[in-house]
Amino acid sequence: MSPHPIAETVASLMPRAKAELTELVAFKSVADFEQYPKSESEAAANWVADALRAEGFQDVALLDTPDGTQSVYGYLPGPEGAPTVLLYAHYDVQPPLDEAGWATPPFELTERDGRWYGRGSADCKGGIVMHLLALRALKANGGVPVHVKVIAEGSEEQGTGGLERYAEEHPELLRADTIVVGDAGNFRVGLPTVTATLRGMTLVRVRIDTLEGNLHSGQFGGAAPDALAALVRVLDSLRAEDGSTTIDGLDADGTWEGLQYTEADFRRDAKVLDGVGLIGEGTVSDRIWARPAVTVLGIDCPPVIGATPSVQAAARALISLRVPPGVDAADATKLLRAHLEAHTPWGARVTTEQIGQGQAFRADTTSPAYEAMAAALSDAYDGERMQAAGMGGSIPLCNTLAALYPDAEILLIGLSEPEAQIHAVNESVSPEELERLSVAEALFLQRYATS
Repeated sequence: MSPHPIAETVASLMPRAKAELTELVAFKSVADFEQYPKSESEAAANWVADALRAEGFQDVALLDTPDGTQSVYGYLPGPEGAPTVLLYAHYDVQPPLDEAGWATPPFELTERDGRWYGRGSADCKGGIVMHLLALRALKANGGVPVHVKVIAEGSEEQGTGGLERYAEEHPELLRADTIVVGDAGNFRVGLPTVTATLRGMTLVRVRIDTLEGNLHSGQFGGAAPDALAALVRVLDSLRAEDGSTTIDGLDADGTWEGLQYTEADFRRDAKVLDGVGLIGEGTVSDRIWARPAVTVLGIDCPPVIGATPSVQAAARALISLRVPPGVDAADATKLLRAHLEAHTPWGARVTTEQIGQGQAFRADTTSPAYEAMAAALSDAYDGERMQAAGMGGSIPLCNTLAALYPDAEILLIGLSEPEAQIHAVNESVSPEELERLSVAEALFLQRYATS
């Protein structure tokens, strides 16, 4: 059986896709402007805008969102009477973490062992290239059969909600019949997967103060209340003995009935060291898709090198809480802050500050768009049947779009399969996944246009 013309076109475009992803990855577009210059993010936004203009998009605009970043919008008109599809991705990326831990420079796309390495290659600059490939393949094979809106977010990784608030203030801008979010990933390379649920998230900063200033640990240690020790007590209270998340008043016994993630597969994907146990109880799918999970993202305290014999007067930490569908993120934030305050020992002064929040999301996988996507994925993946999985991460915009456009169908696909190691050092993308998913998106748009 000869390849589908769409697949042949996408295959011919892959060298161009690699060159474009190389250009995109080179932008250090971390939307934390205390770490990386804002000019890097602005340059990435302009790259996306130029790419949309080159494909014939109209109304291309850099949207100044309330969190001080820019999202890129464009509209490509289709045939009269056709449905409108919104394609989403984000061009901002996580910081590279320990650059010394990368085998190759994080902002230089590098091919190694059949994968392309670089920060954002899968999450989610690769998603932008995926959308471009699908549209180019359609244009080369009869035209794009739907109206297309593209939105490329500039601060998704920060959780600061700029695009959500912009969309709420301009509700007509992103209105569509179906929304394809290109920021998820297959359960495994070669296994086509749509993401049915996303956990929500909240970010809270906690600070503890006990003294007017640091004290000599020999002269005062033993009676002087140590803020760092108090903080350690508070953070430990967020987990049970088995590592389960335990926040006063927050339900933590949800179950996942769908696709199951075996412990052996999870240990391999997560690169858990030999002899180290997993935390929590229930199935792995329960723990990462259906239950809350707290993570201490950072602690401000003296580094080991250069530390002095001192009792600490103040200490603070940044805490992430992921919450499953069915749990309101705002309620979870209140419970987390109340827990931190209630578990602070010794009468220490404690302050908490919420700095980011996003709601959980659950898709309707019985909708016509999902049927079209299932057929498209099966064609692109040589007959493999589409699977529906959860995702432990958060895409706060999804819930905003679901609330703004309750009749729209929202599908989540993408390049962030386990081997991609998104958010970690040595992030990479599988070019085969990029190629197949681009084919699938193009075939989906064709099928959806006639459904």
